Amino acid sequence: MDDQANIRIALIEDSPRYRATMERFIRHSPRLELAASFGQAAPALEAARRAVEADGKPKWDVVLMDIEMPGINGIEATRRLKQLCPQLKVLVLTVFEASETILQAICAGADGYLLKRARAGEVSGAIRAVIGGGAPLTPRVARSLLDVVRMQRPHDSGQSAQPTRLELTEREQQVLRGLVEGLSYQQVADTLGIGLGTVRKHITAIYRKLHVHSAAEAVSRALREQIL
Repeated sequence: MDDQANIRIALIEDSPRYRATMERFIRHSPRLELAASFGQAAPALEAARRAVEADGKPKWDVVLMDIEMPGINGIEATRRLKQLCPQLKVLVLTVFEASETILQAICAGADGYLLKRARAGEVSGAIRAVIGGGAPLTPRVARSLLDVVRMQRPHDSGQSAQPTRLELTEREQQVLRGLVEGLSYQQVADTLGIGLGTVRKHITAIYRKLHVHSAAEAVSRALREQIL
């Protein structure tokens, strides 16, 4: 998207109080635009479907998604939104920090996962990060993912688990490592001294080789299977 354009936000949150707080935050944040706000997932999915049918693309850039909601929960809503419009970024914003819930959200297509205790600056930074191709995770969430990695590693007579063997080039591994560290595509490009277009080509190859569709999924698999 245009670097100067506002980032259009859709908020899906069933708590009226928290939703009002987030609406005020978005309205008063530079370059963020509150495009829609919903108390449940079903009307948001319907609005997204109508927009895609009319224009071929959603009217939003980023969705801030709660997890626990009446009717369709945030994980299922994320899955349906990603099926409808894969380019739409979904940033989970929830109180749930169980590793199983985090993995379910990421596997459903979430591009980032924050806890509601995150400060305003963290939320705005995460929104910009997902637009730039990053996969923002709060430190506590990242620790939960690492715990999952440790639990899923085989314990065979005290020997170390062998990393998954994949045909990633050295440069692709460097790019993937940048994603694991939470860097945006532009930050990866700057760190490695390569062009943004080159980073995008490497990302496409990584997704194909890992059989994933988002940076968050790539990060999850890299951690879970010791790819790096």
